[in-house]
Parts: sequence; C-alpha cells; structure tokens
Amino acid sequence: MRKNILQSMALALLLGTTSMAQAAEIKSIAILTPEPGTDYGWNQQGIDAAKAAGKAAGVEVLVADNLGYGDVRPTLREMAQDGAGLIIAHASGYNTAAPEIGAEMKVPVAIVDLPDAKKAGAVADYTASGHEGAYLAGRLAAKMSKTGTLGIVVSGEPPSWNSQSAAFAEGAKAEKPGINVRYAVIGPAAYSDAAGGKRVTEALIAAGADIIFGQGNGSSFGMLQAVETNKATNGGKVYFIDVIGDKTAIDKGNLLSSVVWNLEPVYAAMIADIKADKYGTRNYDINLKDGSVELLKSKHVPDDVWAQIEALKKDIIAGKIKVTAKYDADSVHKLVTQLPQ
Repeated sequence: MRKNILQSMALALLLGTTSMAQAAEIKSIAILTPEPGTDYGWNQQGIDAAKAAGKAAGVEVLVADNLGYGDVRPTLREMAQDGAGLIIAHASGYNTAAPEIGAEMKVPVAIVDLPDAKKAGAVADYTASGHEGAYLAGRLAAKMSKTGTLGIVVSGEPPSWNSQSAAFAEGAKAEKPGINVRYAVIGPAAYSDAAGGKRVTEALIAAGADIIFGQGNGSSFGMLQAVETNKATNGGKVYFIDVIGDKTAIDKGNLLSSVVWNLEPVYAAMIADIKADKYGTRNYDINLKDGSVELLKSKHVPDDVWAQIEALKKDIIAGKIKVTAKYDADSVHKLVTQLPQ
C-alpha cells in the first residue's frame, strides 16, 4: 500500500515537473508597424491591442512604429535582443523578414497575409478578416444610398481587403439586388497614399457613388477628404464607411460607419498559447460572435435602420446567414464593376 502511494506521489511530481518545463515564460512582446500609431486604423488598433493584451497578461510591450515598408530586419533583431518573447510583425510587407529573423534569433513571430507559413513554436498568422462586419456594412450602405451606386476604394488587394470587399458587395446585393457597386484600386501597395486615395475616391463619386467603403490605412485620410469635399451626382451628401478603426473624433459629418477590428483577443490568445507551449499550432482570426469585429453606429444612421442591422447581425452569429471569406481578388472582381485605372 505504502509502495503504491509513493509511486503515485512520484508520478504526480514527475507530471508536475514536466508541466512546468513545458510552460514557456514570456516577459515582453514587441509590435512593429509601418505607419504611426495615431492613424485611427490598422497601426493604431494593432498597437493599442498589443498594449491592452500585454497589460492583461502582465507582460511589457515594446513598440516600434512608423517603420515604413522597407527592410525591417535590423529592428526585428533589436526587438529580439531587447528580450521580446513574441514579435508581432504588423504588416504584410514584413511576412518574409519576420520568420527569417525569428528563426535566427529563436523568437516566435506573428505575421499577416501568409497563413501557410504557420510553424509550431515559431510562426503563426493572423490574417484577420472582418468580412462578417463588411457584409453588414454592405447591407447598411444599400439601405441608405440615394443614388443606387456604392463605391469600394482599396489601397491594394491583400487577402484581408479582398475578403471585406467581397462581403461588402455581397451584403449590398443581398439588400438590393439591382444596386451598382463600383470598385477601384489605388495601387498595388498604396497603403499610405493619401493623395491617391483622394483622387480615386473622387472618380468613384463622379461615377455615381454616394457611399464609399474605403480600405487603406493612411490612404483612407485622402478618401475621407474626397467624401467631405464633394457632392454626390444627385447633389446630396457622400458618406464614408471606414475599416479597422474609429475616426469619429475627426468626423466632419460624413463618417457613416466603420468595420471596427479589436485585435486584443487575438494577441491575448497568442500570449496564452506561448505560455502553454502551443504557439504556432494554429492561426488567428476575428469575428462578430466574440466582439472582435463590430460595425460602428454613427449619429448619421437612423435608429430604425440600425435595428435592422442588429437583427442581421444576430442572424449571422446564429448561422442563419452564412458569410464566407473570399480572400482572392478574382472573387471581388466578379462581384463589382471595376473603375479603369
């Protein structure tokens, strides 16, 4: 009897030791962004979410912003040398350099727009898609358009933008099958091209769009400026639907809504997976159900219209409406009328 007890105690001690050995310690994380963390969008949402997730987990957060889209290998190495236990490379342009330096410095990295790069203990992707929120945005835009024409302006065609563009068009056509959805690309990677954003948005407004769904980081400020300074072809106001962040603080009366992303649950899950020695065994996403995606209600949306949007949201969460992410540009092109470049 005593022998069995001792054996059980030894086994429990062994299991406890093994469990402790497998639990990874993480004291700090780092996030790198191409543009300033004050853009009310991709860069700011990423940095704010990293800080919130870090605070909740009790780990320090190192921030390197406004790095541009060039070679960030020196900064990646610096962050690793500073002790980061996870490096979040918050730009699709970093998804080659980050895994390379992560392997060199033996630090796990998080990347976007390269889900097949997942590697246990080393690399995970968070090609977040707000397509469920974009579908609702399309329904909202179709309900509120006076001209019967909507516009989509994008700063490139990365997977995240494609999935939202497709879902927006699908939502608009589900609301009003005959609605016209026009589509224009500023450039292949024109994320910070505000002047290009303004020019292309003005062209879509001239083509009849009175609501613009814009995806573009820094270029979105040019889109917003175009909406603020131009009238629709019917003489009415033009509205803007943004993505990722909330520009309410700088709204001059034209911000209709935004597909807001909350990346804190994503980064919190990454930290938890590192601690549990599970990092790199899965990729990460966002959705309506857990609140990591939501559609912004501005003062420009009537209460009765918003009630209809809320009902649609419940149907998506319940699975009554299926919104499938389409990450390729061809799927978008089949749903829209492209503006010649």
